[in-house]
Amino acid sequence: MTARVALVLVSHSAELARGTAELAAQMAPDVLIRGVGGGPDGGLGTSLDAVQKALGDVLTTLADGAGGGVVVLGDLGSSVLTVEAALELDESLTEHVVLARAPFVEGAVAAAVTAHGGADLATVLESANASVRMFAPVEAARSPEAGGPPSDGEAGGAAGGESERSRTVTVRNPLGLHARPAALVSRKVAELGATVTIDGVDASSVLQLMALGATQGRELRVEATGERAAEAVATVVEMIHAGFGEV
Repeated sequence: MTARVALVLVSHSAELARGTAELAAQMAPDVLIRGVGGGPDGGLGTSLDAVQKALGDVLTTLADGAGGGVVVLGDLGSSVLTVEAALELDESLTEHVVLARAPFVEGAVAAAVTAHGGADLATVLESANASVRMFAPVEAARSPEAGGPPSDGEAGGAAGGESERSRTVTVRNPLGLHARPAALVSRKVAELGATVTIDGVDASSVLQLMALGATQGRELRVEATGERAAEAVATVVEMIHAGFGEV
């Protein structure tokens, strides 16, 4: 499915804009993502002209293809103000361009993966904004009541008597299912072709996974149906237990 929504990432730094765009593109290679950063002299800042040009170029590209819209993220207040100025100067942009209020990197990844799935502009914007949930209190998740990382005897997180299509696993990485891990799980589930839920929510949806607010120590129930259900459960459980490379 061709993505209908593009991203424009506006930063005070050209390197940060480019790097974040590259990271998001790795998660969603078919999504049009443009990074804009740096002042007119190549230093820190945000160029209004560069933002206006990027928005115009991206909208022209979209018009030549499947249509859609643009979600814009800014990394600092000055970047956000520049985007708002661009929209005020050209009111025709507001029909197809929306500004997210989200963490720059996490929001970009969440939005890109959601756009990759063919979502509309409103859904991609919501996904970006929901990425702020990654900042749920981590200390509470680390408390004795919540439980810590599983012991060596809990490898894989499977409890006795569980079926191959339904298992429980404990989140090990401190920030849990924030945007990047949620995107990894979502993509893997889509590849496997099974219907998978995690604590009752659709595991193919980055937005729903992030909305769980699952941080370190939380137990998650992974269930699946379909021809490759057992494989899907085992794969997702192992991904969560491994901590997504963050432990």
